[in-house]
Amino acid sequence: MNTQASTIKQKLTLIQLADSFFPSGSYTLSHGLESLIQQGQIQQPEDLIAFLQILLDNKIAPCDLVALIHGYRASAADDLEQVKQVAAQLYAQTLIEITRKTQIQSGRALLMVAQSTWQHPHLETLERSRALNQFYCLHPIIFSVVSNIAGLSVTDTCLAFLHSFITGVLGAAIRLGSLGHLQAQQILLQLAPDIEAAYHTAASLRLDQMWSCTPTIDLAQMHHRKLTSRLFAS
Repeated sequence: MNTQASTIKQKLTLIQLADSFFPSGSYTLSHGLESLIQQGQIQQPEDLIAFLQILLDNKIAPCDLVALIHGYRASAADDLEQVKQVAAQLYAQTLIEITRKTQIQSGRALLMVAQSTWQHPHLETLERSRALNQFYCLHPIIFSVVSNIAGLSVTDTCLAFLHSFITGVLGAAIRLGSLGHLQAQQILLQLAPDIEAAYHTAASLRLDQMWSCTPTIDLAQMHHRKLTSRLFAS
């Protein structure tokens, strides 16, 4: 009975963290999608699928998710200094300024919500370090620490993060008028193998093997601030 209750609690936490209802600020991000839509480079659902696959294969899996896994392991070992080092590595690997900025903004929002929801000493310590500019409060790192505190496995943590990322981009596409709700659900299901592959890729990499290469999307991110009108922060 206790094991079953624990499992149910973990699954509910998984749903809570992966849900767009969770106020981490991710709804303000399009990850370059808004810029590419305005430039006419993404017009069809197939274009959006390709955009998401490129991000998963060439940035999220080999970079953000690798940092998330190592951040989780450090948090599980009660090694917050290692958590900070993982964050520093991810910050150094994230070359685009607007991406670093939005990662920190989302991370701070998640940390604030988590402190009031889970109330754990690790979160208090990281908040103090953040306030003293001794910790890069990046969203994947905070997500990993919160998930460990909440009792999720590293696999469920990765899947929650990936699901949240994909649904965030699909939600942005809907708000930008380039996708319908039914199409979004179809794409989400279609990308299930890509999400699984992203997890396995990240799980196989050491922290010093992180990499990313999405030049077209990076340029779109940098161009975003020059858009005449925009709905999103990135």
